[in-house]
Amino acid sequence: MCQTAKKFWDTLLITHQGNNQVKANKIDLLVQQYEQFTISEEESIDNAFAKFNTIITSLTELDEGFSSKNCVRKFLRALHPKSSAKVTAIEESTNLITLPLDELIGNLKVYEEVIKKDFKTVKGKKEQSRALALKVKKEVSDEDSSSSNSEDEEYAMAVKKFFKRRGRFVRQPRNDRKTFQRSRNDDYGKNERKCFRCGDPNHLIGECSKPPKNNDQRAFIRGA
Repeated sequence: MCQTAKKFWDTLLITHQGNNQVKANKIDLLVQQYEQFTISEEESIDNAFAKFNTIITSLTELDEGFSSKNCVRKFLRALHPKSSAKVTAIEESTNLITLPLDELIGNLKVYEEVIKKDFKTVKGKKEQSRALALKVKKEVSDEDSSSSNSEDEEYAMAVKKFFKRRGRFVRQPRNDRKTFQRSRNDDYGKNERKCFRCGDPNHLIGECSKPPKNNDQRAFIRGA
């Protein structure tokens, strides 16, 4: 529907950028994203640069952008504090005014690969040390268990030898136990009983040498 090239161009700008008010709002939003841009500890350099490049490219399309020097400094400031040593080394060894952004990204990617390699090496050593510690702990535990079992066996053998030498507890025969119980009962009865005729506790009326006083006592003795 456009009759001239200018009309066609103006239509494209409005279609893709919007009018001046929409364009200004987009610029404000992108500038805010640019200023608040940060890189997390787990985020890779490739992913971080992809997001950062989207912001600066969108600003360029809206006729708004930042210089290469500004972008380089912003990306360095956005790195996680764990990379502070690398940032300091770059700032001291390189002129940030003339350093292109893509060269900075390449340098950081090399540093990232070195960090990953060192991390894998340290992790492997830690796992190896942990496995060795577990192995030593298991061996010590097995030795303690074996020593404990050996001590128990030695103790059991010593006790067995002691009782074999001294003799085990002798089980009292059943007849002897009855005799012992009966003797106890007899002793107890002697302490409680006495002669009905003379009152002497050392014998009963059947063993008394004194003659009975009357017929009732004779009948009692025969009944007993």
